[in-house]
Amino acid sequence: MKEKGRKVIATNRKARHNYTILDTYEAGIALVGTEVKSLREGKASLVDAFATVDDGEVWLRGLHIPEYGHGSWTNHSPRRTRKLLLHRREIEHLVGKSREGNQTLVPLSMYFSDGKVKVELALAKGKQDYDKRQDLARRTAEREVTREIGRRVKGMR
Repeated sequence: MKEKGRKVIATNRKARHNYTILDTYEAGIALVGTEVKSLREGKASLVDAFATVDDGEVWLRGLHIPEYGHGSWTNHSPRRTRKLLLHRREIEHLVGKSREGNQTLVPLSMYFSDGKVKVELALAKGKQDYDKRQDLARRTAEREVTREIGRRVKGMR
């Protein structure tokens, strides 16, 4: 029976805090059998992961997929470099944008889409500390406004 829909394996929650997301891409990822089995158990970490473009190919580095528990000598190494599968036009676009400066490729999430493992890749710009504080203050203000509106609607004030 074929899987349908989208099942999230892992998300990089710090990415949206540390980076300003400029553009997102969906990329396939080249994996070996024991990696897929480990991912089906829901084990992966995108914490230190980033992508690079080398010789016209996109590589995902720092992604941690733990060894499969029932694997034998054919098990994979947990932090190996994995190839991302993108269209040539998308890769050329990424090369052009990343050369503009201060832009990196960060994985936002990893998920199964109709049984295939996909990575949501973001072209991002690093935030400074003051940007993070401004975002936090803005979110807090928005939260207070919605809370106050909710109170007024309910007739509490």
